[in-house]
Amino acid sequence: MACATIHVGFTVPQLLRGASRIHPTHSALVVLRHSASCYCTVNGTIKSQRKMDHLERTANNFRQEVISQAKVCGISNESETVKRLRLAITNKDFTFKAGQWVDFFIPGLPVVGGFSMCSSPGLLKREGILELAVKHTGHPPAHWVHTECTLDSEVALRVGGDFFFDPQPGDSPVKLVLIAGGVGINPLFSILLHIADLHGYQEGKGNGYKMGTVKLYYSAKNTSQLLFKKNILFLMNAFPGKIMCRFHVTQQSSPICKELQPHVTEGRISEKDLEKHVSQDTLWYICGPPPMIESISKLLSDLGVPRNCVFFEKWW
Repeated sequence: MACATIHVGFTVPQLLRGASRIHPTHSALVVLRHSASCYCTVNGTIKSQRKMDHLERTANNFRQEVISQAKVCGISNESETVKRLRLAITNKDFTFKAGQWVDFFIPGLPVVGGFSMCSSPGLLKREGILELAVKHTGHPPAHWVHTECTLDSEVALRVGGDFFFDPQPGDSPVKLVLIAGGVGINPLFSILLHIADLHGYQEGKGNGYKMGTVKLYYSAKNTSQLLFKKNILFLMNAFPGKIMCRFHVTQQSSPICKELQPHVTEGRISEKDLEKHVSQDTLWYICGPPPMIESISKLLSDLGVPRNCVFFEKWW
């Protein structure tokens, strides 16, 4: 494939330019409702697709024009299989909406990664920092993060994605239910942090968007695989009654620590868990493995939730 040289100092596939398009100027909720319906078949189930690489799979998604260099300024282990990267962004025009992902360009590596942000737009605005949490797999970009990435490593990033929560001050208040499976927590954690910023701004300034309640349901095999759990507990304590979470574990074999015990259910997320949240002013965001998204989407359909109130991001 022909390559084009860009300002970040190394080459990226020409495909990126073909995948770019200008973001429409509709309100956030209109854009989300349109994008959500595009993923569903007539009967509401998700179309199965052959496995494709990130660029091919997201060729029809929104992408920003801006590509920015970034330098790794922090690396930590979020779990035994997930590394959390802090990236210092050099381009002041680089922005994103909570829930979006980045094309992840690595010098010398022809394969482009795709990782959801797990930090808030507010952190980028305040400190020029963006965070990613990357699970170790054999996929070359993820493998590079776990085996070769070091402090001061330089990469380039480009924002994309139609899955986000970006309410404006004049929008009507809504309630959110966030449903995550495994590393699908990443974009939903970004949304959760953004909601905390909205609450903080509302309390401090007395204006801006007035956020409704948020309930996160987060499922993993066991508590050791629950990412950001300490951060989530902190947000629950900081915003009681406004931010709530229920952790679900499906293969727990060790004792659950006392701090987590009140918030953990052993077993999958069920219809009984979700039916109490059904209302006209509730939006549902789901991210996880495709089988989980299919199951939860059917469950919500059976509960009478309109399809234009359900948004999801598939990661393979």
